[in-house]
Amino acid sequence: MNRRHIISLLATVALKGEPTPIRRLTNQPGFHWFGYYDKLQFDPSGRFILGQQVSFEHRSPTAEDEIRIGIIDTQEKDRWREIGRTRAWNWQQGSMLQWLPNSKTKLMWNDRVGNQFVCRVYDIANSKTQTIPAPVYNLSPDGKYGIAPDFRRLNDCRPGYGYAGIADPNANNLVPDDAGLWRIDMKSGKQKLLIPFSTAVAIPNREPYSKGAKHWFNHLLFSPNGERFIFLHRWRGDKEGKSFSTRMFTANKDGQDLYNLDPYGKTSHFIWRDPQSVLAWAWHPIEGRDRFFLYQDKSEKVEVVGPDVMTVNGHCAYLPGNRWILNDTYPDKDRLQHLYLYEVSSGKRVPIADLLSPAEYAGEWRTDLHPRFSPDGKKVCIDSTHERLGRQLYLLDIGALV
Repeated sequence: MNRRHIISLLATVALKGEPTPIRRLTNQPGFHWFGYYDKLQFDPSGRFILGQQVSFEHRSPTAEDEIRIGIIDTQEKDRWREIGRTRAWNWQQGSMLQWLPNSKTKLMWNDRVGNQFVCRVYDIANSKTQTIPAPVYNLSPDGKYGIAPDFRRLNDCRPGYGYAGIADPNANNLVPDDAGLWRIDMKSGKQKLLIPFSTAVAIPNREPYSKGAKHWFNHLLFSPNGERFIFLHRWRGDKEGKSFSTRMFTANKDGQDLYNLDPYGKTSHFIWRDPQSVLAWAWHPIEGRDRFFLYQDKSEKVEVVGPDVMTVNGHCAYLPGNRWILNDTYPDKDRLQHLYLYEVSSGKRVPIADLLSPAEYAGEWRTDLHPRFSPDGKKVCIDSTHERLGRQLYLLDIGALV
């Protein structure tokens, strides 16, 4: 075992040359994680951190597998308090657990009731739960609206991102016109089909779709001002095999004015920098290789970001002020996941941690770090398996760096 593995197992990081412990927030029994990097895990005060608990690992969820929803109080010895349970979840994004934007006390997660996916809105001020009769993926910045893909179809097309328990009624339909992307009113619960699959597919692609291509949507995200949102249009046919092709679209909040921001087929992780700019890992002809690119919405203007230091795919996010990009990597040849910062002005990469990912965490049930930052940008929470305690939640203080 080399020194980097030892450092990882001891859960230490290098901050200005000094080893600093990583704070484990959760413990066995049970395994804990949060999910995606673009969700609000911290409450506005930075005190409460959301998490999910599961009793098993290393297999796909079934319709009857239930996980527990909890809040961690970082000012009370990281006390875990269970507030709910759900049977609508996956390994990569959990149950879409997140704080509601523009609220100090409300949070949400998805659930399943009979043959319907729903959204639970919980208020920590009075412990009351409201049920919205539709699932939600992402929330507008004012918290008034949600958007969602077809989780039934996702579970069929991309295991690890959809929910078990309800079969896709369009499983044999390559391009449905009665399903796609919905908007949900978070007050009334009313939902509206904004963009059917058939609408996106009808927008010409650079090359003809592959034979037998089956289409789906994934990864939805409102812009910082809520006026537009991103979604990924993906498909798989004979040409793609077990992989898939991707187009990145932006659209107005009402689903109109669609713009194909990345038409080259390989968009992966992305984040809005501001209402006009999107950072994404993709392929683009200006580089002729995969890199992080900064796109200008509704424009062909694009520039490469960190071409020599951000050279592999990761879950990227701008810290408040946009001076720093927080990012991670998938395991390298030594099974190390690298957590780091990128300083926009200097182009410098600043390491935070190199964390061991045991080989059994792979494929659908891999444990990505998925770094999420606190409202002040000085703390980072990650999902990690480096201590060989199963997936657990960890907190890192990066205030000395930023």
